[in-house]
Amino acid sequence: MSIFLHILVTNVLPMGIMVGLGILLQRSFSLDIKTLSKLNFYLFSPAIMFDLIYTTAISVGMLGQVLLFFVIFMAGQYILVEAVIRARGYGPSMKSAMRNSVLFYNSANYGIPLNQLAFAGNKETLAIQVLIMMTQSLVPNTYGVYSVNAHKADMRQVWRTILSMPVIYVIPLAFLLRGFEVPVPQPIATPIGYLSDAFIGTALITLGVQLGSMEWRISRSLLIDVSLSGILRLVAGPALAWLIVWLLDLWFMDLNKLTAAALIVSSVVPTSLSSVLLAVEFDNEKEFASQAVFVSTLVSIFTVTAVIFFLQIDV
Repeated sequence: MSIFLHILVTNVLPMGIMVGLGILLQRSFSLDIKTLSKLNFYLFSPAIMFDLIYTTAISVGMLGQVLLFFVIFMAGQYILVEAVIRARGYGPSMKSAMRNSVLFYNSANYGIPLNQLAFAGNKETLAIQVLIMMTQSLVPNTYGVYSVNAHKADMRQVWRTILSMPVIYVIPLAFLLRGFEVPVPQPIATPIGYLSDAFIGTALITLGVQLGSMEWRISRSLLIDVSLSGILRLVAGPALAWLIVWLLDLWFMDLNKLTAAALIVSSVVPTSLSSVLLAVEFDNEKEFASQAVFVSTLVSIFTVTAVIFFLQIDV
């Protein structure tokens, strides 16, 4: 029990404090969530993505392992969420909202600090989390934008919106500059550093602002849907990751214990703020998206702690 409490206090509570500050600010000053979402989408998220990819050592072998895991994991999650969608008979807007609440998880503003705290700043696990964050950043900015707009907008407008997302250009640029060892000029590197440093705090504050702007209750009409989203994200997600890691190690890929643990931890985080930002930005099931993030973030305090606790035994 002492280990469990230690993980709760040192790994999870610091993030909870940041979210709490966002809630307090929203309750006191009624901040504009759309402005914060634009800052995250167009400034802070691209900056930290560029900074981490450009500065973190990532081997080809690790890249292959992480991408294989991610593709299988996302396919498995998609199958699970589609089964729920069909069973519930959702309409177009709710289909995309449910998919986003399960497929988009907080690999950056929750996953990066969690990884750093859980693995004591280990560079190898950080590189794994950076790769997960990279792929997770691409999905909401491409498929996510498409899914919330496909049923109500002209496809040319959807593609214009997708192509306006900076992250899809930042990722290949960072890899190219790193691969060819091109130095970033200091007048550019310094602002990128400032924006990157601001990402985690701003993203957690933004999550708090969104949570603070909603009623802290689950609508009866959404109770089942929000519960299903939370179960798929926080219970089925880590269980699926554990199974995939075990199968990959069993079949052909000799994963070391640290890599396996980092991949599992990357899957345990709650629903991404991206699902709320997309819902707000494109007016698509905002109430469900907010409540799904709220519930999964709250419950993740216990599920994340539990998974890390069990990994301490196995790893």
